[in-house]
Amino acid sequence: MLTEDRYAHILKVLKEKSTVTVQELIDQLNHSESTIRRDLTELENQNRLVRIHGGARRKRQPTDEASMEDKTVKNTQEKQAIARKAVSLIEAHEVIYLDAGSTTYEMIPLLADKDITIVTNGVPHAARLADYEIDAILIGGRIKKRTKAVIGSVAADQLGEYHFTKAFMGMNGVDAEAGFTTPDIEEAAVKKKAIRQSNASYVLADPTKFNEVTFAKVADIDDCTVITTPLAEENRTVADLTKVIEVNI
Repeated sequence: MLTEDRYAHILKVLKEKSTVTVQELIDQLNHSESTIRRDLTELENQNRLVRIHGGARRKRQPTDEASMEDKTVKNTQEKQAIARKAVSLIEAHEVIYLDAGSTTYEMIPLLADKDITIVTNGVPHAARLADYEIDAILIGGRIKKRTKAVIGSVAADQLGEYHFTKAFMGMNGVDAEAGFTTPDIEEAAVKKKAIRQSNASYVLADPTKFNEVTFAKVADIDDCTVITTPLAEENRTVADLTKVIEVNI
């Protein structure tokens, strides 16, 4: 297969599934590991993909964001492990902010036996909290159609009336220099206010969020503790700048 044909195949795979491993490409293209790695390096040099440990991922635009439905079926094991660790940090009688997001959503079934109050901006989260009979408040505001998060100035203003012992945050980008980011300005305002109103804030981030920078800044990298699965070497810079809790799957 010609080089350009291999490039086209790799980019087609990434368009369909966001990430691909070197081994998958070896099997699909019937070429050596060294050839595949050279192809990925060249495509990264052309700014057409991003190399990650063991493979590559699609180059994202700063305002790109997957739907809630798409997020909930990706990296499920990692998200559940992160959620278990997050729940273990919660004590009785706390008031918790639970941010919209697919990893925070995984926390909810584990909270049923906790004597706590939860405030959330996630519409699916509020419904699931009610299903598990957990005391919860859904803040008001504009509903973001794609992710079903409540965003905007009304939501941010309402959060200013509350104070939280802990906040568990979803985030689209975690980067040593750019900090924590999200694609939507109005959602960033809600996240900022939640962090500001909390004694301690935790960002729940699976490995795909690292070295990502999206459109709107939420906080500096040292403003929140990060809960994630074991960091790849290329993501270790974050651990030098803020507290990182690594959990095994």
